[in-house]
Amino acid sequence: MADNQQLFQFLLRMGDNTLILGHRVSEWCGHSPILEEDIALANTALDLIGQTQMWLELAGEVQGEGKSADDLAFLRDVWDFRNVLLTEVPNGDFGRTMMRQFLFDAWHSIMLGRLLKSSDSRIAEIAAKASKEVAYHLERSGDTVVGLGDGTEESHARMQEALDYLWPYVGEMFASDDIDAAMVQAGIAPDPAGLRDEYDALVGRFLTEATLTIPDNNWAHKGGRTGAMHTEHLGHLLTQMQWLQRAYPGASW
Repeated sequence: MADNQQLFQFLLRMGDNTLILGHRVSEWCGHSPILEEDIALANTALDLIGQTQMWLELAGEVQGEGKSADDLAFLRDVWDFRNVLLTEVPNGDFGRTMMRQFLFDAWHSIMLGRLLKSSDSRIAEIAAKASKEVAYHLERSGDTVVGLGDGTEESHARMQEALDYLWPYVGEMFASDDIDAAMVQAGIAPDPAGLRDEYDALVGRFLTEATLTIPDNNWAHKGGRTGAMHTEHLGHLLTQMQWLQRAYPGASW
């Protein structure tokens, strides 16, 4: 049976992934190529932040120190975050943003599908709600990747460049450790490594239709969740995301 600290760390991983990606996507608000995309990306960001609220609220309860979801989101420093590096990669151009979203959505949809059968009823309930939203996220990001990949010469080149850049980050989503082993033993969550075949098949179908080629490289270690790249990218992002709490601790309205 997993102890509370192990469960807490798992919940942080789920919540931090959606929190950081949600904030990254929100950076497009008012800057998207067209109004329709501006609204769609804003809605995606809101969905992800809503999922964060559920994951981090449960994490706070499990931790048992009286911390709220807001406390966990805004009062931790960079080295305490447990998101995968893919979610914090800067947006780049629109093509890179949508490729990042697609690569995460594919993993997210599979993970949530497995969590529907979690032995923890609260986790299963969160997965049930989130999976409906993520099904739409995947449909939209996948269709966009196909449309741009199999589009003009320029759009194809940009999407291939985005895939080449982001693919080395994908492997981290399937790296397992002691926390994952404890979740598997307790029936709470699947082994991430066991999701890879399904992920590759799902992603492969979309990328084939998009006429894009998966790079011939596996996960290149880029510093890890507590490494230099994590600190660089996430530190800058948290400066934006947490500035109000840092400037006015405990502010409320």
